[in-house]
Amino acid sequence: MSDLFDFEEKKDINNSLKPLPDRLRPKSVTEILGQDHITGETGPINSIIKNNNLSSIIFWGPPGTGKTSIARTIPKELMNSHFHEISAVSSGTSDLKELFKLGKDISLSGKKLILFVDEIHYFNKLQQDMFLPYIEEGTIGLIGATSQNPSFQLNAALLSRSLVYQFEKLSEDTLKKIILRSEKFLKNKLPLDNEGKKILIQMSGGDARVLINLIEQVFNINRKISSKDLNEILSLNIPKHDKAGDNHYGLISALHKSIRGSDPDAGLFWLARALNAGEDPFYIFRRLLRISIEDVGLANPESQRLVLDSWNTYEKLGSPEGDISLAMSVILLSLSPKSNAVYLADKESQKFAKKYSSEQPPKHILNSPTKLMDRFGYGAGYEYDHDSKVGFSGQNYFPDGFKRPIFYYPVERGYERELKKRITYFSKLRNKFQNNGN
Repeated sequence: MSDLFDFEEKKDINNSLKPLPDRLRPKSVTEILGQDHITGETGPINSIIKNNNLSSIIFWGPPGTGKTSIARTIPKELMNSHFHEISAVSSGTSDLKELFKLGKDISLSGKKLILFVDEIHYFNKLQQDMFLPYIEEGTIGLIGATSQNPSFQLNAALLSRSLVYQFEKLSEDTLKKIILRSEKFLKNKLPLDNEGKKILIQMSGGDARVLINLIEQVFNINRKISSKDLNEILSLNIPKHDKAGDNHYGLISALHKSIRGSDPDAGLFWLARALNAGEDPFYIFRRLLRISIEDVGLANPESQRLVLDSWNTYEKLGSPEGDISLAMSVILLSLSPKSNAVYLADKESQKFAKKYSSEQPPKHILNSPTKLMDRFGYGAGYEYDHDSKVGFSGQNYFPDGFKRPIFYYPVERGYERELKKRITYFSKLRNKFQNNGN
């Protein structure tokens, strides 16, 4: 890795008019900060450059982590390459057809078109499929960048032909280095104390471009700024949250798993993060209701009703007053005894039912509304459980000849302790009646 400041600004009379993030953009792979697992000496990018062979790679990660910078620097390191960059947001099928034709023309001269597609997830299935033959025949080398989870947003066929590299959110140390690089580049110190720089880093949300934009705003103010005034002077940082994207699922997954892990404080943290990012409270309530039946279940059967009551309260109060009902539900579910026995029983019974989908109920539990059905034994021998001394007949309710399966295994937690006792009780009675030939 080269020295942090071992780069120079291109000589360009219009360069001073460009935004600082563009002027500071790395010019080589060795200048990239914070992604050593990708750009380091033993990383995959060096292997691609060394072998001079790029087929198809996908960069996946949060905004401002270096995806575009690396994509633009790789072709400079490759021999006999021609670089072209597009955005899937503003490009269409006709643009792709022209680029594929260009790729074929370039290949005739012994070179290879390296095509960088930013926000590649915006291309639809048909457009993504268009890349496949050109990747396979080596006409183009594809570099795709996306902030969305490729598993959900990219076709399986394209993914199977691509190497996917995940970019990490920039660490505080990396962001500090970017501040130092900016000061060196502009030959000036930021008019902030250490606390002010920490606030700047926090406001960036791990996005290098946002951080450099904030740095540029601070330099343009051209006076000493106290950390107290910093938030008021700079543009407010908006939490990064795409309700249809990976971060949406990431936050709700973190909330769900915190509750499942009986950690109310972590649950409240992820709830606050989701609300601050603008998540729909009703979506959160739907997930909490699911948790009440999937993860708490019959260990605390009241949890479902209490979540529904909280949901009803939220609808009456609205936000922000009603937000506390969300917090109440998170705490209640976190501290409830947990059991997924019902969830597992449902899954197993569904699987079993599909396997034996043609089996019929035993005749004694079928209704017999006609004399013809009486003749064929429908309803014959059925015992009305309420007429038995213990309110339990012990009859068989599975298809005839079935070895009795067990789907529901209650745990020794919460209310399911009582249910387990009842299962044991009925099981003993059933065995007793069957052994007596009843």
